[in-house]
Amino acid sequence: MTARPIALTCTLALTILPLAAAPGQGPTPPARPTAASDLPFTVTQIANFDFPWSMAFLPDGRMLLTQKKGAMILFDPRSGERRTLTGTPEVVSTNQGGLMDVALAPDFARSRKIYFSYSEAGEGKTSGVVLASAVLDEAAGALPHVRVLFRSQPFVERASSYSGRIALAPDGKHIFFTNGERVQIAHAQDPRTTLGKVLRLDLDGRPARGNPLARRSFHPAIWTYGHRNLTGLAFDSRGRLWEAEMGPAGGDEVNLIRPGRNFGWPLASNGTNYDGSDIPDPRSGDGFEPPSVYWTPSLSRGSLAYHDGRLFPAWKDSLFVTGLSGMALVRIALDGETAAKADHWPMGMRLRNVRIGPDGAIWLLEDAGKGRMLQLTPK
Repeated sequence: MTARPIALTCTLALTILPLAAAPGQGPTPPARPTAASDLPFTVTQIANFDFPWSMAFLPDGRMLLTQKKGAMILFDPRSGERRTLTGTPEVVSTNQGGLMDVALAPDFARSRKIYFSYSEAGEGKTSGVVLASAVLDEAAGALPHVRVLFRSQPFVERASSYSGRIALAPDGKHIFFTNGERVQIAHAQDPRTTLGKVLRLDLDGRPARGNPLARRSFHPAIWTYGHRNLTGLAFDSRGRLWEAEMGPAGGDEVNLIRPGRNFGWPLASNGTNYDGSDIPDPRSGDGFEPPSVYWTPSLSRGSLAYHDGRLFPAWKDSLFVTGLSGMALVRIALDGETAAKADHWPMGMRLRNVRIGPDGAIWLLEDAGKGRMLQLTPK
């Protein structure tokens, strides 16, 4: 199927809202639909996909795109040409499972190696999230040499909160990989498991040397712990790692990931349990790392990307996060290690993924059966 990029002519439920609350604090703004003409960017619809999950840009302008049910697509946004690659492993796509993140290896131009994540069936009714690598063979339209690098530990009987986000470290030697707590909240504080954790691995999937908690009898891959469902992961221009996380009923977070820290879940949260029972808020001296920014009620964080200001100079040093139930694109302004809410644009659709293109354009994926791929450029 071939389709040319087209201008988005439909009227979307979009708005820009002022944020009166203090930085990082306060309630989530309600959606107040207005015309798309009020947005500070032009929205162009590029294509539609079947529950798209993530994307990665190739050096030649094409893209790799994952779909929840297990397909990885080689896509050219200029011509609309697409090809479903063979060789992807079987995935568990029920509930929150599926084929998830995708990223290029640091030496991709030479090796054609990629990294990707997916949920895999285990024994009985269990499943877990997996980090794998493969070689992209464009001529054959295939992913040969698929290799499992790391499996979350343990596999459990839930199909939620896999996480599975990937970030390649600026040093070109390490992979950061997220494992959600799988609605098994005790695992987030358990030093023996990888659930509810940010992990740091070598490029071959082995736990990296020098991880800060290994000497304390933690699993050797753990970088930070006390997380819930980690849905976004990105480095800024100074090499700081930021993470987006779904809270329970309220308490969605963006966190600055500092090595060895405990981020509190389920012992501390700005949200509440789904049954209405209280969770203590993070407070000074409790031993938990407080969020840089949080939302109550939740937006259901979908992903996170860092923008260096190319194409949108006014937004230099910003994080962009997407909302699923919140149906919004949100900008977070960074000032060193400080983050503050800046802009909130309801988009009228569940947004699964945000990525920054090579030229600085902002790309979005809608979480839907005919999910839209959107490109945002300056007006």
